[in-house]
Amino acid sequence: PEDEEEEEAEVGWQEKLFSQSEVDLYLSESACQTPLDRQYHEEIRKLEKAGGRKNSRIFTYTDHDRFTNLEELCQKVTDSDHEVPSYLAERMANVRRRRQDRRPVEASSLKSKIITWEPSEEFIKNNHVINTPVQTMYIMGDLGPYGKLGRREHEHVLCTIKVDGNGVITVKPDFTGTKGAYRIELDGEKREVWEYTVENVSAQVKPEEEEREQRMFRDLYSRHRDYLNGLVGSEFEMPLPGTLRLFVNGEIVSAQGYEYDNLYVHFFLELPNQWSSPPFQQLSGVTQTCATKTVGWDKVAHFCYPFTVDMFYTQENEDSLPQWPVLYFEVLSLDFWQRYRVEGYGSVVLPASPGVHELTIPTWRPVELGTVAEMRRFFIGGSPELEDLTYVRIPSTFKGKRLSRFGFRTETTGRVTFRLHCLQQSKAFLENSALRQRMQSVLDRVGGFSQQSSIYNVLEAFQRARRRMQEARESLPQDLISTSASSL
Repeated sequence: PEDEEEEEAEVGWQEKLFSQSEVDLYLSESACQTPLDRQYHEEIRKLEKAGGRKNSRIFTYTDHDRFTNLEELCQKVTDSDHEVPSYLAERMANVRRRRQDRRPVEASSLKSKIITWEPSEEFIKNNHVINTPVQTMYIMGDLGPYGKLGRREHEHVLCTIKVDGNGVITVKPDFTGTKGAYRIELDGEKREVWEYTVENVSAQVKPEEEEREQRMFRDLYSRHRDYLNGLVGSEFEMPLPGTLRLFVNGEIVSAQGYEYDNLYVHFFLELPNQWSSPPFQQLSGVTQTCATKTVGWDKVAHFCYPFTVDMFYTQENEDSLPQWPVLYFEVLSLDFWQRYRVEGYGSVVLPASPGVHELTIPTWRPVELGTVAEMRRFFIGGSPELEDLTYVRIPSTFKGKRLSRFGFRTETTGRVTFRLHCLQQSKAFLENSALRQRMQSVLDRVGGFSQQSSIYNVLEAFQRARRRMQEARESLPQDLISTSASSL
């Protein structure tokens, strides 16, 4: 009859509604094997005493039912009737992305068993993929002929609900809303068509309850923030006014384009005037010996050698701009007979702006004329070296007017790649609001040297123009200068 072919059921999360087949199965105590089966047997007996189940065609399978386990293991990848599961699909079918009953592990035993030398098969199944706990629930429909309910071939999935460990709820298919009812066509003699709708009938949260929940979350977040602040602490070392702290996390990434193999890099940092470092800070270092690998047309040595430098700049004159520290380095090679050769010299000025900088620096080495020097370099090792590495640039100890390198022969060699993570700390960063009202020293005006590179370029161009003007004035005849001055 048409009035009995309509059914409406309100289902809660993980609420069990028995089907006719389950009632027939669990009604006899001899069919119960597991504790869950015995629990269902007691519930069905209570239902029979209370007048039977209220639902007819709509029923559910919860997270612990056999159907849920088999449904997750037997899901197909495609919709083909002749699908042959691949090796990966067969292996992954044994991995259940569901809640695992794991016993808590003590801290001592966890530390003592960092590596499992003989893992069991169950351990491999549970740990070789990301195991996100998921709870599943199926809302089913028995679409068999009226009066002949309870056959498994007439059961169809109406809705699948999943909740993972992150609190994400997945409803498939989605709530009906305004899209209209879903249709299920049966392949039988009569080709029956069933329609059903899925609606969310959960009670809406009241405004006062939602406000109370938000207040509870805010209290929880504030306590967690206080807990983190207690762990970190608030006693940070702040530089004095007029002092800048420069912290560099550097890495010697690679070296390429050199003649010999087994390269290593020796480097040191030169601090100009008004710069200092803590007593325990090492300003020099040597990398490991690294064999090269052919990449394209070049032989590349990947060092990945990290180093850390902490420096302080103290400003004495407000109108002076600081000179930035310079990183000097030399590339050397070491062969099987313990013969070492200088492969190249180079230098790099530490970046004036904070952030990540990747710099590739070309290098050069001194050479001697003639074949004897090259034969000596090839057979017994050794080559012309710089006694002072700062000769790569203008040495800081040089006080003259001209630095001549005439007659000094060199040749270009390879290049070295650096990756520098620069951090700057200054009290001027905390006084941005005050900087808008009053002009302070040069250190504060440039905002912690974030614009030092452009300022340096302008000042150097000004100095060069001023020097050319003085040279041009000195080269002019004195009578011409006096005549032009009198006419003015």
